[in-house]
Amino acid sequence: VQLQASGGGLVQAGGSLRLSCAASGRTFSTYSMGWFRQAPGKEREFVAAINWSGGRTYHADSVKGRFTISRDNAKNTVYLQMNSLKPEDTAVYYCAAGRGWPPGQADFGSWGQGTLVTVSS
Repeated sequence: VQLQASGGGLVQAGGSLRLSCAASGRTFSTYSMGWFRQAPGKEREFVAAINWSGGRTYHADSVKGRFTISRDNAKNTVYLQMNSLKPEDTAVYYCAAGRGWPPGQADFGSWGQGTLVTVSS
């Protein structure tokens, strides 16, 4: 599966953005999907994941209550709604497709190119 992330940009603290990740192919609905991020000088970290049906989600503690992952299998797209953004959310955000659930046991083997989110204070 090939992935294309979009929706990043510059936003003030407290603002919102919605990231999208469009997938190619007819097998999208069989994949677990995840969002990860990498801030400058830091390692990549897990943000959120959603299982193949959308019935199960998992969010990192750092974004819980502010970010929401969702998917539309009819559109081959996964979303990350980001509210109450903070400067520390500044990072390149990547979407990934994998097999398995829960996220800690999923093999996220396909990655998109990343989209930059910058949150100004």
